[in-house]
Amino acid sequence: MSFITQPMAIEKRSMEIIAPYLENLDISPEAVKVFSRIIHAAGDPAYSEVIDIHPEAIRAGCQALYSGCHIYTDVEMVRTGINRRRLAEFGGEVHCLIADAEVAAVAKREGITRSMAAMRAFGDRLDGAVVAIGNAPTALFEVLELIQHSGIRPALIVGVPVGFVGAAESKALLAETSPVPYITVKGTKGGSPIAAATVNALLYMQDQGRYDG
Repeated sequence: MSFITQPMAIEKRSMEIIAPYLENLDISPEAVKVFSRIIHAAGDPAYSEVIDIHPEAIRAGCQALYSGCHIYTDVEMVRTGINRRRLAEFGGEVHCLIADAEVAAVAKREGITRSMAAMRAFGDRLDGAVVAIGNAPTALFEVLELIQHSGIRPALIVGVPVGFVGAAESKALLAETSPVPYITVKGTKGGSPIAAATVNALLYMQDQGRYDG
């Protein structure tokens, strides 16, 4: 049995397979790249029906990332999945506090999730940054609370928490109320690989060395 072994060749062929699923969508070439990365990460073309990209999201996200902004995540899986070497080329870093001892203590004391406590601990650092949430709906709810009550304005929210308790509701609230650009997926789908793939799509947007359709 023969199969492709070169990573870039695998990626190129994957994007070629995904392309027909996006042909009839009324989206920009930049959005096609985001859709493609998400579908590639999920292995599920049905994502094309639930991805929701704010009209200013790609421009705002790219501008922030290329200007060296930092990324703040809810869980280590998102942090690990983001191409940190690529991000570092622009001067940015990825941060996650889910395993921080003080964050854990605050969460226990206040009866909240660690991801909520982590977003509170980030506080003003979220202003002008990219927030990438792939696991915890409570983290997304907390960011929206911070935006509403603290005046914090991230450059972009990638809000794709997964699951059956609060995930769909948090993403619907993001789309309905966020005063800042966002990228999300409707319903229960999502997850850390989807959050990381979305951010990577933006990081690769100007990378001519990668397959871009």
